[in-house]
Amino acid sequence: QVELVESGGGLVQAGDSLRLSCAASGRSIGSRIMGWFRQAPGKEREFVAAIRWNADNSYYADSVKGRFSITRDNKKNTVYLQMSSLKPEDTAVYYCAAATGLGPAAAYTRESQYDNWGQGTQVTVSS
Repeated sequence: QVELVESGGGLVQAGDSLRLSCAASGRSIGSRIMGWFRQAPGKEREFVAAIRWNADNSYYADSVKGRFSITRDNKKNTVYLQMSSLKPEDTAVYYCAAATGLGPAAAYTRESQYDNWGQGTQVTVSS
């Protein structure tokens, strides 16, 4: 089973940028769909972004489209979430997850599709 560890979270001001990293160990993520989810206080965990195993396409939630970018480096066994123009409503614990599948990234937006999860990293955006 792959272990996922997120890092890069912190406290930033609205409009700032931040890059989250998800380092995988134990197993390669080279054949996995990788996704980012987030959970704000009192809210359900929600989909943020997903990327196919070969990075030939990615998909984003409407709330982050145009501001966030998901990338991966299979050689480093790491996936990233570059966040720009951060808003207070982006404040949440961000989770990295891995799914198994061959479909487009847009088909992997549900928590139930992901088999492995990291512990999360806190992102706080002040107004």
